[in-house]
Amino acid sequence: MKIVAPDFDLEKTLNCGQVFHWEKCGAGFAGAIGAKAVYVEQQGDRLFFEGATAKLVANYFSLDHPLAEICGSFPRDPAMTAARDFCRGLRIIRQPRWECLATFICSSMKQVAHIRQISLALRKSFGTRRAIYGSHVYDFPSAARLAASTEQELRACALGYRAKNLLGTASRVTSGEANLGKWSKLPDELLRERLCELPGVGAKVANCVMLFAYERLRAFPIDVWIERVLKQQYFPRKRKVTAPQLRVFCDSYFGDHGGYAQQYLFHHARKGGAGLK
Repeated sequence: MKIVAPDFDLEKTLNCGQVFHWEKCGAGFAGAIGAKAVYVEQQGDRLFFEGATAKLVANYFSLDHPLAEICGSFPRDPAMTAARDFCRGLRIIRQPRWECLATFICSSMKQVAHIRQISLALRKSFGTRRAIYGSHVYDFPSAARLAASTEQELRACALGYRAKNLLGTASRVTSGEANLGKWSKLPDELLRERLCELPGVGAKVANCVMLFAYERLRAFPIDVWIERVLKQQYFPRKRKVTAPQLRVFCDSYFGDHGGYAQQYLFHHARKGGAGLK
């Protein structure tokens, strides 16, 4: 099957650090959208795919986001302009809430390559293997499946201290104490508060989940990479900038589409030769 996907870059979208399980497969990528094994390949402004409906693929990759309008809303400064030009076609994926939350709990103090390894280990150990396009993928295990595991079993997936946090959050989601579906109706600040009450969730992880799972496009996660970008590009003469100062600056400076701005700055810093170490 195929759909038209203008103003979209599949490779950048999948490899920019917002999702961690898609693998190169032939001329495209194989992964899972929820419980469905999916193969996606881009040819120009068209996506060819197998394993899912056109509606599911279009929704997952947020092809309805007015990307030109979003990029046009970015601040006009050298750092943001360079990131926007480098990341053309990168879109924020609409991720399943539990999968996104669990993955970013595992991401604490880890680089993208390590997060990918942990994600694969969890999927292989607790998920379901599914065939697709001459290959196979694993879906992400449910909260109930992980809640039924042990901390030792999770540590075997290279989670370290994160195993206890993941197990605790999985238990809260399974019991209904943390109702991720109902939380979608909460305003931003209250949603962030609820997320931060979960084991292993701080401000950075909460903002990632808000952006990638709840489509709160104003959310601006600040990790080590982004902190370096902000300090070097926007506060070059100031010796010390506190975390609260950075949060206030990002919220006011990047505005309603701050999440997109963050992802563009992040990907450009990692892959675009932005001069950061």
